[in-house]
Amino acid sequence: MTNRKNRKVDGLLKKTKKWQDEFVALREIILEFEELTEDVKWMHPCYTFQDKNIVLMHGFKEYCALLFHKGALLKDPHGILVQQTENVQAARQIRFTDSEEIKEMNSILKEYIREAIEVEKAGLEVPLKKTEEYTVPEELQKKFMDMPQLKVAFEKLTPGRQRAYILYFSKAKQSKTRESRIEKYKQHILDGKGLND
Repeated sequence: MTNRKNRKVDGLLKKTKKWQDEFVALREIILEFEELTEDVKWMHPCYTFQDKNIVLMHGFKEYCALLFHKGALLKDPHGILVQQTENVQAARQIRFTDSEEIKEMNSILKEYIREAIEVEKAGLEVPLKKTEEYTVPEELQKKFMDMPQLKVAFEKLTPGRQRAYILYFSKAKQSKTRESRIEKYKQHILDGKGLND
């Protein structure tokens, strides 16, 4: 097993202050699956099967988690998968607060990892909600009517970028805030840029 450990992950885990014991315990379980390759992606230990992301370890303030990239397709017989936020479509987490929980769940975690690998081997994909299925905020629709070129530019954006804008604008509780957010990002959209570009 030692020769399968990625040195970048070794380095990352050495620097990890919180959740180090938990990550070490999770890593041991994951590395039992010889078909998985260990790497670092998005500054987190990530495990892939034939270059496809299967599971990632990450830590938060209150918990650490295993994130299954196609977790929405897993059966979840133990009811332990968590959808991080309502807008996350494919990924699901299993959360932990200490390494004892991980040790107790060893065989269950292996079940989930095995199923996640099988999902990838089968080439299954999570059916993602289409951009058209999201409600475009009234303020953005009004801006499109006032500025047809903005609507044209928005429709040229990738579906992911369109979704990000719709979700960001919609999140504001007050109409005034939605309007100011749209105003702030108007030029971004016209330039063909995404929310975080």
